[in-house]
Amino acid sequence: MLNGIDIEALKKIATQVTNTPAEGMTSWGVTTTWQGGTRSDTQVNPFSVGGESVERNFNLKVDEPYEFLGTNQFANPQDYLLTALNACIIVGYATLCAVEGIKINSLRIETTGNIDLRGFLGIDPDVKNGYDTLTFTAFIAGDATPEQFQKIHERVKATSPNLFNLTNPINFETALVVD
Repeated sequence: MLNGIDIEALKKIATQVTNTPAEGMTSWGVTTTWQGGTRSDTQVNPFSVGGESVERNFNLKVDEPYEFLGTNQFANPQDYLLTALNACIIVGYATLCAVEGIKINSLRIETTGNIDLRGFLGIDPDVKNGYDTLTFTAFIAGDATPEQFQKIHERVKATSPNLFNLTNPINFETALVVD
């Protein structure tokens, strides 16, 4: 174990997926239900890996700040989006450092970005309704050289699923069911 990662188990997973690619196929989903106003609750659905369903029992509560007509009781969708990105990046650092035998003493990711509400509110069609740029900064300390950490940093950027999903176009299909 290094950085809380079971390196042998990680290597076993990598070998399984290498030998049988279907073992590496995963499926994820959530169901979000409106709670009134700007509030919603999201139930995390079971996920599957290699065709096996894994039960999950998590409920994520979402709200908006007072300034956006919410009750400010819970994090908002942007908070969750940036949290999901940071958490994915942290997984990358922890596992890649462990595989390389690098002990992490501390790790913090700070991500920031700006959204112009004129896009979201439909005021100006020339203004994006989301981020132009997100900036993440990794603060790490451990028993590696700056060069080793830079190599890990580049690998994290190249392999993070959430960083990929935010920086590359992906197919997105929608449907509407009216009851």
